[in-house]
Parts: sequence; C-alpha cells; structure tokens
Amino acid sequence: MKSLSTLLLLFALIPLPCVASRVVTDETGRRVTVPDHPHRIICLVPSITDDVFSLGAGDDVVAVSDYVRFPAEAQKKPSVGSIMAPSIETIASLHPDLILGIPKANPQASLDQMQAMGIPVFLVDPHGLAGIFRSITSLGIALNRESQATALTTRLQQRIDAVRASVRGKPAVAVLMPVWYDPVITIGKGAFITEIIEAAGGRSITADIPQEWPHISMETVIARAPEALLLVRDGKTNFDVLKDKPGWENLTAVKQRRAYYVDRRIDFPSPVAIDALEDLAKQFHP
Repeated sequence: MKSLSTLLLLFALIPLPCVASRVVTDETGRRVTVPDHPHRIICLVPSITDDVFSLGAGDDVVAVSDYVRFPAEAQKKPSVGSIMAPSIETIASLHPDLILGIPKANPQASLDQMQAMGIPVFLVDPHGLAGIFRSITSLGIALNRESQATALTTRLQQRIDAVRASVRGKPAVAVLMPVWYDPVITIGKGAFITEIIEAAGGRSITADIPQEWPHISMETVIARAPEALLLVRDGKTNFDVLKDKPGWENLTAVKQRRAYYVDRRIDFPSPVAIDALEDLAKQFHP
C-alpha cells in the first residue's frame, strides 16, 4: 500500500473543479466545508448508504462499504472495504467530494487520513429512533436536500404512529434479542432496536439496562424469563445452536422454540428499520 505522504501528494496533484461550498455542522459538533451539491459521495457505513439513497441521492454515490444490503441497487456500487478498515488508497482513487461516516464505527485514524487529504468528512451518530430521524435531517443538510429529508422523516413518523395506534392497548410481548449467545450480548436502553420492539407492541426484557449493547449473564436471562426470543432469520444465533449451550437449554423459550423472526433490516439505524418495525408488529399482534 502506498504511504500516506504519497497518497497526499497524488491527491494534491489531481485538478479539482472550483465549486461553491457551504459550512455545516455535523453530529459531532465539527464544522465541515461541503460542496453545495456533492456529486462524488462515499458512504462508509451501510445505514448511511440507505439514508442517502432514501434521500434520492443514490446517483451521487461513487462507493460504499462492505456489508451493504439496502437498498438493493446500492450493492452495485464499488466498495472501499470494511467499515473498520476502509482502503485509503481506493478512496483517494475515486476523487470523492464528500465522505459520510459514523464515529467509533469508522476508526478515527482512517477519518483523520481522509481529512488530511483535504476530503470533507461529515459524521452522523444515530442513537434510538430519534437518532435515525436526526441523522436523516443532518444528511439532508449536508447534501443540500433538506426538503427531501423533511418529507422522508414525515413519512417515516406517520408509519410509526400508525403502528403504535394499531397495537395500543394490547398486551406487550416480553422478548429477548440475543445479539450473541456467549458471552450474552443484547440490547439495552436507548438502542434503536429496543425502541423498535416497543413501538411494535413488544417489550425487550433488557430495556432497563443503561448500556445500548450490554453484556449480561445467563443467570440474568433466566431470571428475566422472556416469553420468546427475537432472532434474525438465517442468523448465527438460532435454536439449533442454543439448545446445546449451557444455560440456554434451560430457558423455557428455547425448550419450547418460541421466537419471532426479523431479517437484517433490524440491524440498520436507517429507513429500512421502519420496515422491520412494521413486520414485527404484525407478528406480535396478528
């Protein structure tokens, strides 16, 4: 791989067109100078890719990260590598005019390298359902698509409100979502998946735990006695695996194979998460 100094030199030699720009503030409080109308965008996280396409800016995306699933047309875009290890050389070769990422998900060292090359880096940091809406609004500002962002968040909120109305007054189903089974990693207070479950008419049994993605003991799982598990279809955590794991085989929901299933849309803090919310509500309260 070329050294950073070589990449900086190569990038500096690229003739860049003079374009109008604006100064905007990202979700980390950084002031970022962005083009008035970005046309060479790189999305470093799959949820941001979904946001950008949902805002109608998919044609302006020149590359995405690995693991992009939604929307389907985004999978046709070239990848700059994994979320945690994007290729700086590939990024430089694409001559982006705006890079979109998430702090902590994308390593700070990589983000610093991109900024050192003079590429605007705009960060969002979604937490909870409100965080999904906030990021859409922030990206709408960065991409100069504020009216589209307002329209999108309004539509998504209407869908959530409709689901909440349909499940109001119905008993909440107590579920556990095992993100991983050993050690047990699950969802806590403030995690967007926790709030999706609640809006769909369910209740995560770990919703009171302060951390978004807490590690808990098997004893805690058993004591909280979920009625059912919430599992990802085709995921690595499934009943065939759990039935032979210490502690899990004693859980009533596992012994009775009681579960609700969602697809990978539940993994992304972006518009497709609302699809997962609607799907869950139909399962919780058919």
